[in-house]
Amino acid sequence: MGLADGRAEPSDSGKAWNLFRMPFWAGASSSAAAVSHRHVSHDRAARAAEGSDTQYPTSRGGGGGGSVSSVAKSLLPARRRLRLDPSSKLYFPYEPGKQVRSAIRIRNTSKSIVAFKFQTTSPKSCFMRPPGAILSPGEKIIATVFKFVEHPENNAKAVDQKAKVKFKIVSLKVKEQMEYVPELFDEQKDQVYVEQILRAVFLNPERPSTQLDKMKRLLAEADAAVEVRKKPPEDSGPKILGEGLVIDEWKERRERYLVRQQIELVDSL
Repeated sequence: MGLADGRAEPSDSGKAWNLFRMPFWAGASSSAAAVSHRHVSHDRAARAAEGSDTQYPTSRGGGGGGSVSSVAKSLLPARRRLRLDPSSKLYFPYEPGKQVRSAIRIRNTSKSIVAFKFQTTSPKSCFMRPPGAILSPGEKIIATVFKFVEHPENNAKAVDQKAKVKFKIVSLKVKEQMEYVPELFDEQKDQVYVEQILRAVFLNPERPSTQLDKMKRLLAEADAAVEVRKKPPEDSGPKILGEGLVIDEWKERRERYLVRQQIELVDSL
């Protein structure tokens, strides 16, 4: 019994030692794994931080900022130089087989001298007078648009004809007053700005409407302006007759005075 008891004790102690030793090594291995995991994570974070540090100054460089600002400026709408009345539509009386007219008032609302030009999707049947001009700041003009209305073969083509006719007003900033020539817009294409795309609207001339009345008033103003431009400028200088004789007021008075003197002399005799 004593031997049995003596043998049992070492086994119990061995089991106890094994039980005591297993958690130690398990804890040591888990702690070592945790340390290595933290070390790897720290290295990854350091590398990421280094990568971000190397990339951050380049993103803040002048080239990046300039590209962002240029993109932002390109997205912003340009400020219009002209004010159009009507603003988005041109009204015509619908009279098939006839040449009809419409009118639009164009005003330079900018602080610069601006040239404008008229364009259309139907150049064979539409034109504007004047086709373009150069306006000083605050200057305005009424342009007349002519359109030949064709006879529709059927209702579908009539609707299609009304929907396809469009007009475009483009503008260009110029440095000084000059004579208008269409080549101005070809030489500076990158500076040309589309002011508005106008759609043609056909009205029944026999049906009263505010748009039709306004169009008639604009046409009357445009015709009056054309008549004023046709008149020759008044000359405040001396009058020139058919054969080139110059009549001077002082000379005319002197001649009348001499005639009176001669009449008085005859009467005295």
